[in-house]
Amino acid sequence: MTENRQKVPLVYAGALAVNRVTAHLAVLAVYLVCSGCGYIDEHTAPRKTPSAQRSPEALAADALFWETFHQGRYENIQATLEAETRAYLADPRDVVSAAHIGWLHIWRLSERRRLVEVPATSTDDALLARRYFQEAVDMNPEEARYLGFLATTTLADGSLNKNERVTRRGYRELLQAIAAWPEFNLFTAGYALSARPLHSREFTQALEWQWRDIDACVGGRIDRRNPEFSRYMHLETRTGNKRACWNSEIAPHNFEGFFLNMGDMLLKAGELQTARILYGNAKLSSSYRQWPYRQVLEERLLLIAASANGHPVEPTAASPPLMLESAYSCMACHQQ
Repeated sequence: MTENRQKVPLVYAGALAVNRVTAHLAVLAVYLVCSGCGYIDEHTAPRKTPSAQRSPEALAADALFWETFHQGRYENIQATLEAETRAYLADPRDVVSAAHIGWLHIWRLSERRRLVEVPATSTDDALLARRYFQEAVDMNPEEARYLGFLATTTLADGSLNKNERVTRRGYRELLQAIAAWPEFNLFTAGYALSARPLHSREFTQALEWQWRDIDACVGGRIDRRNPEFSRYMHLETRTGNKRACWNSEIAPHNFEGFFLNMGDMLLKAGELQTARILYGNAKLSSSYRQWPYRQVLEERLLLIAASANGHPVEPTAASPPLMLESAYSCMACHQQ
């Protein structure tokens, strides 16, 4: 009798435990089903597609955008943002308006050193730029320029908020953008990371991306000890992916700006003579004399000449500063 009395509660306890496990599994199953339904519901929703036609309001905002951008009217960014945002809200499927809003936010943030006092809220421009480039990519995932700018603004978001997950996502997006259009996004990626610490893995990668961009543009491998570019000038084009290597209507001094930036990166790395050759390449452009920032480059060359004549200057203390950290970080390529 004693033995039977002991077994009964044990059996009961075992059954109760089984029931509890079963109950927990049932709850988990319901949770997974509901979560799965939510995931499926979200990811089977129709993709946001761009409008087939653009409104007169959007076209007028575009005209203001290009006038402001190409004339370097930093002080007119807010009014231009207002026009572009108004057009976007009237038609949230206007992919060009979304991208223009993203670019204006990038410009305002990038050249904030123009301001006498930089407000802490200027960092909101990085978040808003990412938001609008995400919209542009959602509507037109084949546009590699949007992919590149989304990646750089995602990196900026991760860096500002010390969010490693977001930073890694931005880096992954950079690699995808490079694969989609190397001639354009190798520069975009390298430029975005050019201000990282000199001996960091990121800066080393950024400089490598700039060399690879030149290789992609010339269809070969340039001599990294003597990267003189005159032998490649006959490759200039306004069509195809390699148009990103040259000046264009959108970026009238893209060629000069590229070599200014890469020279700055080599100057930062202490490779003064290679930097001198890269700066010199900018002078090969037929529009060099019309470039609003040619004096900036001339000052770099004077700095190197002074160093060669026995007046060494710490490369990272060069003035004006690294192109990315300057008040002309966008306009060096885009201002007419």
